[in-house]
Amino acid sequence: MASVDTFPAQTSATVGDFFALLKPRVMSLVVFTGLAGIVVAPGAVHPLVAFTALLCIAVGAGASGALNMAYDSDIDAVMSRTATRPIPMGKIARSDVLGFGYTLSIASVALMGLFVNFAAAALLAFTIFFYVGVYTLWLKRRTPQNIVIGGLSGALPPAIGWAAVTGSLSLAPLVLVAIIFLWTPPHFWALALFRSDDYARAGVPMLPVVSGKRTTRWNIFVYTLVLVPAGLAPVVLGFAGPVYAACAAGLGGWFLWQSVAVLRETDAVREPAAKRLFGISLIYLFALFAALIGERIAHIAPLGLWT
Repeated sequence: MASVDTFPAQTSATVGDFFALLKPRVMSLVVFTGLAGIVVAPGAVHPLVAFTALLCIAVGAGASGALNMAYDSDIDAVMSRTATRPIPMGKIARSDVLGFGYTLSIASVALMGLFVNFAAAALLAFTIFFYVGVYTLWLKRRTPQNIVIGGLSGALPPAIGWAAVTGSLSLAPLVLVAIIFLWTPPHFWALALFRSDDYARAGVPMLPVVSGKRTTRWNIFVYTLVLVPAGLAPVVLGFAGPVYAACAAGLGGWFLWQSVAVLRETDAVREPAAKRLFGISLIYLFALFAALIGERIAHIAPLGLWT
């Protein structure tokens, strides 16, 4: 692997380079699922409080992404998918990224605690710690279960959003956390199937590298088999309605059907089925939470619950 010392910072760093450190695509999904927690939570919330909570979730997620890039810069340098990130490209020094990431982490948690509530701040702090300390520094290079366990960090934003409104937790946000938690392994293992050479070259023990592609395909199928009924749990528990139910059933069936296609894949080089599943998984999660948010907003707007 490349040494981090081979990435000297240049004077060409731009605002766009620092923004790239925040992993904006990941951040957008995190913010969206955090919004679902805010919208579904019972009771009224001031729009400014909701905005502040979402801003803190976004900044905290971005800080986690920056710290992940700093600690994994040696891995990023040898993987084609990540080789153009700012540190491997020599645009920003690793030490500067560490300072940037930790500053944003502290600021996001402090802002959440001061202007929202301490419960949401504590959950946000735990999320950042889990992603950076547990997933990035401990699990990622040690076990093929890195995505399974580490996925908890990416699953927590709905709980943070809910806590921002209520100051506590209950079953509903934990169900949303469970949906994202179960979604994460098939989503990332699909990526790992068609990027397995990248992970092998970087020495990251992703499941296809350690246990083979066949085992990975079966794991994707099993997790999807559990995910689909879990996606319908909000309907059973009464905090989602018919629009969400239709989306969860239809998209869940599509997801499961494609996981069967991955299981039956014969092109182990190009992995077209895994590539399709990766895209479908993004559509599934986005549409599921969009339906939940849309239904809830349609219900609460006439009641004036945004104070």
